[in-house]
Amino acid sequence: MNQCPLCYSEQTTNYISDRKRTFLYCEQCSLVFAEPKSWPNAALEKAEYDQHENHPDDDGYQRFLARMSRALHRRLPSAADVLDFGCGPSPVLAMQLQTLGHNVAVYDVFYYPERAVLVQHYDAIVMTEVIEHLHAPGQVLTELFQQLKPGGVLAVMTQRVISQERFAKWNYKNDPTHVCFYSDATFHWIANEKQAELSFEERDLVFLTRT
Repeated sequence: MNQCPLCYSEQTTNYISDRKRTFLYCEQCSLVFAEPKSWPNAALEKAEYDQHENHPDDDGYQRFLARMSRALHRRLPSAADVLDFGCGPSPVLAMQLQTLGHNVAVYDVFYYPERAVLVQHYDAIVMTEVIEHLHAPGQVLTELFQQLKPGGVLAVMTQRVISQERFAKWNYKNDPTHVCFYSDATFHWIANEKQAELSFEERDLVFLTRT
């Protein structure tokens, strides 16, 4: 039996299988996750990320991230302390938030691995297209919530699971570095577990406010 990497339940069942991977469903928190034996190792992950072309001078990428920076900015006090967790090689979102007047630290296990920022406390922690890559989301989310100040916001950008039928045809699942997939029900479980207020915005933005 494969243990859920989010809630650690062993009540997991087969969800779908394709030519490359089998995906499992957790009965407790509704997480869908790739069978752990198919997860890429760190070297393969890094090789995949090195192929991404997400640069500050890419207008499309700037617009893509601006949806998050604007939505998060509306929820923050002025000159807020923010951590961009999993910022990648070009921390464009951090630059946008800095332009909006916030103090932004960055962390990425591959590109900005300075762990001193992980013992500070923040008004917000933001993960854009990161949470689906986490191999230990239960552990990481616990640590990140501990870093949030009271009233702090965990801001997440990720595409969400809608149904089993749509998942089977979903291109998002085909990225080999995408190993965990979250539905509305999963985020409700997280909010209840962390005693956080939950709000959704657009199709891929999620905000969890520590109470």
